[in-house]
Amino acid sequence: MMTRRRFLNHSCSLGVASATMCSSLMTLGLSRTAAAQSAPGYRALVCILLAGGNDAYNMLVPYDDDQYEEYRGIRSDLALPRENLLPLPGTAANGRRYALHPGMPELRGLYERGDAALLANVGTLLEAFDPLAVENGTARLPLGLFSHADQINQWQTAVPNVRIAEGWGGRIADLMRDVNLANGVSMNISLSGSNVFQSGSEIGEYSIEAVGNGAPGVNAYADGTDLGVLRQRMIDDLLGVPQTNLLRREYSDRLRAAIDAQAVFVDAIQTAPELTTAFSDNLFSQSLRQIARVIGSRNALGANRQTFFISVGGWDHHDDVVEKQAAMLPMISRGLDEFRSALGELDVFDEVTTFTSSDFGRTLTSNGKGSDHGWGGHHIVMGGAVNGGQMYGSYPTLSATNPLDLGRGVYAPTTSVDEYFAELATWFGVPASELDRVLPNVRSFYSPGSAAPPIGFLSA
Repeated sequence: MMTRRRFLNHSCSLGVASATMCSSLMTLGLSRTAAAQSAPGYRALVCILLAGGNDAYNMLVPYDDDQYEEYRGIRSDLALPRENLLPLPGTAANGRRYALHPGMPELRGLYERGDAALLANVGTLLEAFDPLAVENGTARLPLGLFSHADQINQWQTAVPNVRIAEGWGGRIADLMRDVNLANGVSMNISLSGSNVFQSGSEIGEYSIEAVGNGAPGVNAYADGTDLGVLRQRMIDDLLGVPQTNLLRREYSDRLRAAIDAQAVFVDAIQTAPELTTAFSDNLFSQSLRQIARVIGSRNALGANRQTFFISVGGWDHHDDVVEKQAAMLPMISRGLDEFRSALGELDVFDEVTTFTSSDFGRTLTSNGKGSDHGWGGHHIVMGGAVNGGQMYGSYPTLSATNPLDLGRGVYAPTTSVDEYFAELATWFGVPASELDRVLPNVRSFYSPGSAAPPIGFLSA
């Protein structure tokens, strides 16, 4: 019988190609050991994808008289009235003042209390933006710039030059899988089904629902009824039959693993403390409530590290952007505030960092009904480890002469997704020596192991 150990030993004697494979396996094993040693305690990342491209220039608006007038002139019918905006306390690093969308008072409260920060003008980049290089055609730009399919993929993969299906959250899970109990429940838990962000070469997402105990099982399997007992016995007997056909064996193994993992998950989540926080009755808030419950059952799951993923669709506002954001941004603001309250109940707010992502920002100019695909956009980070009440990155000076403006109010990003994600990954426990593995393009913007953090919005 060829055991896994004998297979590896045999393969390591087959020559250069096998030696390379064995070296990679051993390197990954050593990397996992290093990652496990650098990851004490509990930490979680919660990714909120605003799918479609959030018009972030109406989420975070210039508030100084001169810059607001520039904003109003460029945005024309899309501009929000200045008197309706929610001014943020203090000034940004550039000495300017900014305000939030009028439907986000909860986010302003989180910002004022230091529980949240804002990150300005982030986007996919292959190299630091150089207006002259763009003008003369020598700039290296992300693949499929302004394309939904490419940009939403690159925000999840952190690979801006090729199309791949492996996300940076998945690569973290491949690297850090040994920090959690091996019980069939992935480190990566999705409230939005399959996604690229949490897909690794070995580890994928564990998909749950926002309702009930989260993990649906085989219909009527072990439901306590006579029929359920009979169904359970029948399915167990079928899955216990050895399969010689490769596809049948794989299907049988996967179904058995899914049934076992569902039982582990349901047993664990029932240990979560009851929350008194009232969550709004929409899918986003209910998904955050379910995440809080999963975090509350972390000890029963044997989880020291977890990532969570929620995709909130509907942000591709080529028309009616003002009206649609007036309904959607308040939902995000309230949901974040509710989630913060629940994490406080669980006494884990310091151990959970929640962050937004999106395909891209949008044009400042109007198309007559809404805004079109842009590039750089603004984002929200929330958590007890966040150095909150501040804006990070560089909000562009709005002007037709700003070289960052590529036309129609498409502003090139001044902070890369690599810096954004490097800050999150490092806080999560990814060793500096493994940051290249998680973020292949990171050295274009940041030197792993540097004494300074990539951006500075998170405490160690």
